[in-house]
Amino acid sequence: MFLGSVSAGLVALGLIATATHLGAPFHAFGVVLLATLSFVGLVTFERVLQSGVEDHQYAQRIARLRAFYFDYAPQITGYLVSVPPPQRLSIPALDRRCWRGFRTIAGMVGVVTAVLAGSAAGLIAAVAADHSGVAGFVTGTVVALAIVAALMRCQGSAWRKICQHPYFDCQRVAAPQAGSEHRLTRHGIGREPMNGADRGRLSGRWAGLRQS
Repeated sequence: MFLGSVSAGLVALGLIATATHLGAPFHAFGVVLLATLSFVGLVTFERVLQSGVEDHQYAQRIARLRAFYFDYAPQITGYLVSVPPPQRLSIPALDRRCWRGFRTIAGMVGVVTAVLAGSAAGLIAAVAADHSGVAGFVTGTVVALAIVAALMRCQGSAWRKICQHPYFDCQRVAAPQAGSEHRLTRHGIGREPMNGADRGRLSGRWAGLRQS
């Protein structure tokens, strides 16, 4: 929706420029249009960033469920993609390399928003400086770079916060040793070793499920 609005707005701006021959109506319309698109971009950036954080939390929950299956139902390990126990609660899709903020959907929206805001500021500066193209270009560049830096810092802060304070404290939970057996206790998930009777009942239930 955001990119569609930007495309339609730029087409309308081009039509106004042709009809008014870059006169005063063009400058007024351009400032209003670019400012409005910048606001839409800021709102879209915030929402896309929230969606990315929520997706990361969903991935953490899925990883915990997979770890539960590996630990409490070892019979189905052959049907799942096996990973080493220390990596069962990791999120492999989270890119931690440099410049990752610019390669996300939120980063793309942030860059486009910064260009729109810089264009609006440059247009205002050009009109104020007696239609000086140099003044408009310099002002627009400075404003765009400042907004890009602010949005990338906001995005990085959000991701650092979610990594330092995970939803389930996945990074702080020690992964169980491979081959260890657990069971559900009366007080929740425990780490008590299973005795022979429990192991026999678990095997019987699993055999019944396979036959059904």
